[in-house]
Amino acid sequence: MRIVRASALTATPWKNGGGITREIAAYPVGASLETFVWRVSVADVEQPGPFSTFDGIDRTLVLLAGAGMRLLEQHGPTHELIEPLSVAKFDGEAALRAELIEGPTRDFNLMVRRDRATAKLQVWQGAGRHVLDADAALVFCSHGELDVRLARAQGGEARAQGTLGPMDTLVLDAPRALRCDLAGEGAALAVLLRYR
Repeated sequence: MRIVRASALTATPWKNGGGITREIAAYPVGASLETFVWRVSVADVEQPGPFSTFDGIDRTLVLLAGAGMRLLEQHGPTHELIEPLSVAKFDGEAALRAELIEGPTRDFNLMVRRDRATAKLQVWQGAGRHVLDADAALVFCSHGELDVRLARAQGGEARAQGTLGPMDTLVLDAPRALRCDLAGEGAALAVLLRYR
């Protein structure tokens, strides 16, 4: 288990130059855009325009801040990210154009190489008890502050605990059947990953 603090994230330009991204975590560690199995990042979309394509990648975007955007798919549906924590899922091969509704946005970006892994994304709001049963998992604090406590799902003493602030992320390898208790007024995005 490790916590990636927001203050440790480094901003880098997008592949197509239309914004910036801050990588939170990727597998394997140090993987490039061509070799990752999964990658999680936060992106600032600063202007309308085409999205970069990523062959073989399943993508999930979640609106974190801003008035929102529409993703217009050339041969498919329009994905609307209007409300905070609204979710859009699409294939990385899709030719998408982003329309910003009223200025820049900040988005959570999950990318998974579909022949190597699958992912589920869940939105958790406020206090609650959840089970992390996956090959790898991340808990990203999107808003507010959350106290996190991990224990075996079948009960037992806390194995780890900590506090997540905005854009802090708890990264877990092999968290099979861990109970995750959250306290606080924040919101989190939980990513559960399974390898093929």
